[in-house]
Amino acid sequence: MSHETTPASPTTARRRFLTGGAAALGAAAAGGLTTPAPARADVRTTPAARPARPALPEAPYTLGVASGDPLPDGVVLWTRLAPDPLNGGGMPDRTVEVEWEVATDARFRHVVRRGTSRARAAYGHSVHADVRGLAPGHDYWYRFRAEGRVSPAGRTRTAPAAHTTGRLRLALASCQNWQHGHFTAYADMERQDPDAVLFVGDYIYESAPSATAVRTHEGGGEPVTLEQYRNRYAQYRSDPHLAAMHAAAPWIVTFDDHEVDNDFAGEVPQDPDKQTHDAFTARLTAGYRAYYEHMPVRATAVPDGPHIRMHRMLRFGRLAQLQILDTRQYRSDQATTQEGALSPLMTMLGASQKRWLVDGLRRSDARWNLVASQIMLAETDLLPGTGKRWYYDAWDGYQTERDELLGELAAVRNPVVLTGDRHLTMVSDLRRDFADPSSRVIGTEFVGCSITSNGDEDQDAFHARWDPLRADNPHWRFLDAHRGYHLFDIDRHGVDAQVRTVETVRSPQTGMREPVRLRVEEGRPGVTLV
Repeated sequence: MSHETTPASPTTARRRFLTGGAAALGAAAAGGLTTPAPARADVRTTPAARPARPALPEAPYTLGVASGDPLPDGVVLWTRLAPDPLNGGGMPDRTVEVEWEVATDARFRHVVRRGTSRARAAYGHSVHADVRGLAPGHDYWYRFRAEGRVSPAGRTRTAPAAHTTGRLRLALASCQNWQHGHFTAYADMERQDPDAVLFVGDYIYESAPSATAVRTHEGGGEPVTLEQYRNRYAQYRSDPHLAAMHAAAPWIVTFDDHEVDNDFAGEVPQDPDKQTHDAFTARLTAGYRAYYEHMPVRATAVPDGPHIRMHRMLRFGRLAQLQILDTRQYRSDQATTQEGALSPLMTMLGASQKRWLVDGLRRSDARWNLVASQIMLAETDLLPGTGKRWYYDAWDGYQTERDELLGELAAVRNPVVLTGDRHLTMVSDLRRDFADPSSRVIGTEFVGCSITSNGDEDQDAFHARWDPLRADNPHWRFLDAHRGYHLFDIDRHGVDAQVRTVETVRSPQTGMREPVRLRVEEGRPGVTLV
């Protein structure tokens, strides 16, 4: 994981890459002699040779390349050596030196940074090169080489300089269930050329293979071990649209529940009566390790057993501040009653992450304050008429802390919350107090549609389920059940949002529906359909 980096002048020739391993030295030593040979002054003892190291298999870059977490002067470059990706990786049990280089052109004529990282067996031979010394707001191309094997090239983009307030194009994606369809939305996303992709959870699904699925999960059941999680990530990374999008722009990622276990809360599994605490701790450890191994994140995210640090902040000049939350790892176990959801003891963020979020909001001088939350912040009242009924896994199940967060968002400039989880588009005005429909609007939330999860949903059934609830949820401004993603063009004057959806996820190739357009004006909380 460690690496060294050196600048390379665009006018100098590129350094030659290392190729292969050293040859074995000398012959193998003979067995013991019953009668030792007489000593001679002119004879020197020849040391025994080390055994030849296993050669690196052909085609180790089956999982492609990626970049992530852009800074004004740097970005994380990622790959994983896995010539046999669905069977643990297929790599020899040794550390491999992997060289990387970054250029200002796609043909690598002008290399500006290069270095070496170690792909260790303990981390699935993944590479996370934290490259610095780049120029802000620039496109770069990168590639890897390991013992003569050259990777495909990827393109990335650094964040703008700290003082700028230009433009940002950000894609929002979540919830890509392999078994529910093809990841066709990424083909359109690549054509839209976003500056970055924000993925807010459910990158993989832990469900067992289904014979009736559009595409069947590998393996014989739910993953619980490190190798099983590695195989599941490898299968997802084999989708050509996902691989191409990873190679086209930097990603900013966080996880939700399905990366480990549906609806888990902290160290409590979905079904605690079926998994002992020790067994689930081991599963968390495996799930977090595999997540880190497959994501373009910095060393701050290296897991410590069943713990991983994923909440962090990124800046895009003075235009936007993005705080990425972890709403899964530090939360209280879900409530089962309204009384439980209203308890002030319930926490979604945990004390430390909550302080970090509040401090970041209060200190922000950005024009737009973006918060990435895996689960929905706005209220979902599921009971028509008098009374309320909530989803307890969402922020509705953590009422006191949700109200505190809404108070903090009310005090900052232009808050926008970007969310996943629901498998549908749900764009809402954020109100200071959802118990009072007349309370003021303080911001906007975009709950992004899934990439594939829930498949090609029946639209009549969707409207029959959700339309009767609109009167009890007047803050909902737009709902849609098609698969796809959201695209945001952000500048100093406003946020132009597009809901971009595919015609079907049952085919690897599909057309796009006409995008739905919405806008948030600077200084005017709330969203309008355009």
